[in-house]
Amino acid sequence: MTDLHSKQRFIPFKKNDLITLCTQEGSLSESDIGDFKSVCDLINGLFHFQFHQHLETLKHCYSPVDPDADTQIIFPVSETEKQDRETKLITELKALLNAANFEEITRADLDRAMHEESLFKIRLQVDFNDFEHILFFRRGESTKQETLVSWFGLSKKDITFKNYERVVIYVKYKNQAYFDQQGRKDLFFTPESTLIKLFQNIPSADLEMLFPNTEVRMKTIDKVMIGVPAAVGGVIMLVTKLGATFLLTGALLAFWLGLSDDPVVLDQKALLGLAAGFGTLGGFLWKQFNNFKNRKIKFLKTLADNLYFKNLDNNTGVFHRLIDAAEQEEGKEIILAYYFLLKANKALTAEELDNDIEHWFQQNHNTPIDFDVPDAIRKLIELDMVESSGDKIKAKSLQQVKQKLNQIWDDHF
Repeated sequence: MTDLHSKQRFIPFKKNDLITLCTQEGSLSESDIGDFKSVCDLINGLFHFQFHQHLETLKHCYSPVDPDADTQIIFPVSETEKQDRETKLITELKALLNAANFEEITRADLDRAMHEESLFKIRLQVDFNDFEHILFFRRGESTKQETLVSWFGLSKKDITFKNYERVVIYVKYKNQAYFDQQGRKDLFFTPESTLIKLFQNIPSADLEMLFPNTEVRMKTIDKVMIGVPAAVGGVIMLVTKLGATFLLTGALLAFWLGLSDDPVVLDQKALLGLAAGFGTLGGFLWKQFNNFKNRKIKFLKTLADNLYFKNLDNNTGVFHRLIDAAEQEEGKEIILAYYFLLKANKALTAEELDNDIEHWFQQNHNTPIDFDVPDAIRKLIELDMVESSGDKIKAKSLQQVKQKLNQIWDDHF
């Protein structure tokens, strides 16, 4: 299996590893390395404090619809407030996902996934009408190659597909009135409930398996594999075992309906023959029904097994993972931007800074990156770590930046 990464905002390296790579390059003096690490620690602390506030906001907005809540409700939430919190939740969640360098998966992407062939040899169906809100986001796009084996190993097919290393979904079901109108009872979910889930390593063609209302459908080949043997077996059984039973049944029906004047004698032998014949027919139909159910169960197990190992977190747990991811990405971007400005030891345009960083990843680590330089520069300016001159920026000294970041930290408290 090959894994070819496409160019993306996500930086697939740990923040601490990037800091170590920067200090080992030789561009900083021994005395500056200590100050640079101190600056990195201050940046990490500031972002951790900032994103902790985001986490509290997300949990507060989600609390009225959190299906996993284990705390008592002291102050009931009105419908109006619940809707206001939901609106803010979506806004905050989108901002957090953007900070963590996730990209939105559009409805067109989902529709395309519904029509592409699944890698797991199952056909899935999703009723989008069940949902009031649907949000999908992905990060870490790559191109992979797999060999699909079928027909007991006799057939092998190499396929290339797009893979998402992380996928976040946000879905909210419609209200009870909608499902009552549809005549749907015994629902396995709670109407108006909101689900948030995080998955890993999802092929783009299998996004539909992440929906909570996914239903397994048989492919044409599966229907043929069940239907053809059943039809052939039925014909053979009809000719060899049920011929006499159907002739006797037909004669009885004809006599009872007045289509024949010849009476039919139902002695003990005839009754036993009828019972044996219909018992054989019932057994055959039951066997075919079980074949269908067992194959469907096999598909459901395939789906469940894949989701079991691909699910990373659910509901409020997703917030904690995303907060950590956003802290990492924001920290990596600003640390890299500041380091490369220090390394250049001169003023650079945004384009020059962007090219330097992307070239460094490509040449030194064989990793194509679409570095988000506008966001990195915005953060550098907000923290007063650079000086601007026209369309160029220059890094302030490590001592100046340490003093400024310490001041910002002290001002928080």
